Amino acid sequence: MTAFVDSAVPANAHSATPGQVSSAAAAVREFLTFRLGAEEYGIDILRVQEIRSYERPTRLAHSPDFIKGVIDLRGRIVPILDLRVKLQCPEASYTDFTVVIILDIGSTVVGAVVDAVADVVSLTPDLIKPTPQFERQGHVDPAFVTGIASLGERMLIVMDIEALLSSDEIGLVRSAAHR
Repeated sequence: MTAFVDSAVPANAHSATPGQVSSAAAAVREFLTFRLGAEEYGIDILRVQEIRSYERPTRLAHSPDFIKGVIDLRGRIVPILDLRVKLQCPEASYTDFTVVIILDIGSTVVGAVVDAVADVVSLTPDLIKPTPQFERQGHVDPAFVTGIASLGERMLIVMDIEALLSSDEIGLVRSAAHR
């Protein structure tokens, strides 16, 4: 199911110049939405390479809990991160709906384990509201949340996947990919 929020074209588009309409349309960004427990998150669709069913990765010794291991993806070793563990969500069991989203994070390809993929939504910047600021608790930096979007009855947590990982963690992920 695909849900689109059609607010890219202003209500007065019939009186707008072609440049105004195309600049408004250019501001629309698409996000892949997925579930972690009861929450729904969205990541920039341009970061997504593919969505795969979950397969048990090969565990790497002495890696952090959120790095579940690595898989061989068509000859490329890809580290698999469990976002539930990274975000300190209540532990969920792996089901038939559990999937791995293969993401391009800079020069590194990683897989992110999520409970389920929901759909793709189109959002304009005005639909993404700033997140409330809280003191940093634990090891997860709330800076990875770029905003909150209300989609009818749904609340979507828009996240920056690169900001979720610290520079040390990105180094760990890169080294896991090159083992």
